[in-house]
Amino acid sequence: MNTRFLETFVTLAQLRSFRATARALHATPAAISLRIKALEEELQTELVDRDAKDFRLTAQAEYLLSHAKAVVDATRRLQAAARKDSAIWGRLRLGVIESVVHSWLAQYIREMNANYPELEIDLAVDVSNVLERRLRARELDLVIQVEGVDSSDIVSEALAVYPLHWIARKGLVDGRKEGLNQRLLALPILTFGRGTAPQRALEEIVSKMANLAAIPIEQTRITCSPSVAAIVQLVKDGYGVAAIPSLFVSSYLESGEFVQLPVQPEPPSIIVSMCLHTNAEMVVHAAANAARLACASYCAQVDGRYIKSLG
Repeated sequence: MNTRFLETFVTLAQLRSFRATARALHATPAAISLRIKALEEELQTELVDRDAKDFRLTAQAEYLLSHAKAVVDATRRLQAAARKDSAIWGRLRLGVIESVVHSWLAQYIREMNANYPELEIDLAVDVSNVLERRLRARELDLVIQVEGVDSSDIVSEALAVYPLHWIARKGLVDGRKEGLNQRLLALPILTFGRGTAPQRALEEIVSKMANLAAIPIEQTRITCSPSVAAIVQLVKDGYGVAAIPSLFVSSYLESGEFVQLPVQPEPPSIIVSMCLHTNAEMVVHAAANAARLACASYCAQVDGRYIKSLG
């Protein structure tokens, strides 16, 4: 049985969308559909209810899901065990986006230092397009970024989903649904650095919202920043509304200082992926496995509304 098809099935069950699964696994929706059909033929059962209006797994698929996860996890443990006997030492050039810095990076680095004390880590923090360029140029060994890399010699694996929401300081925006989009568009909208996937998606959403509200697009204001800390501080100061993961402001939301606005549509979630060259050395594969485990462990400790593991 092709474990890649099982991984596709597990990811599809978590994301509940062929398009989102394709993004996470850096494939086309058609390719994802073919993998699922091939798995259905091998298992001799339907996994997706294609007659349903919305995405839905069949009852048999829901039953088989835990078994599929067990096979995928066992395969990963086998791969890790095969590398365990060799000493991991040298230098790892690791690149991560700031979203990882503000979530599970510290846990990951602690575990790496404990498990591989002879390994030195050179850490680079940057936006995804810069990290991808440096990975392609082999200036970095392992990159954790938004989405995967489209290359035959680079392996991409989705690790976690970070849901994005419209976040504002309490009292800044009248939260009543009637006219809410217009009130939102009258304020500066904060998002990630220019050229990033979240920023491009937000530009499209704001353009559509402005068109529906008959507001000239030039009257809207989008403020881009690569710094999560800067965005959060600007929200705290009442500068504007941010389209960011609620994970980064969970304490403010729970204290009531920030609110989540019921604006539709919501920005698409961020899918964080791990990327490395197919011919990477053993040390890189060991670091990748540690990243997978650290991310899953972190997600298990955090409210599922804020982050969800795909591992």
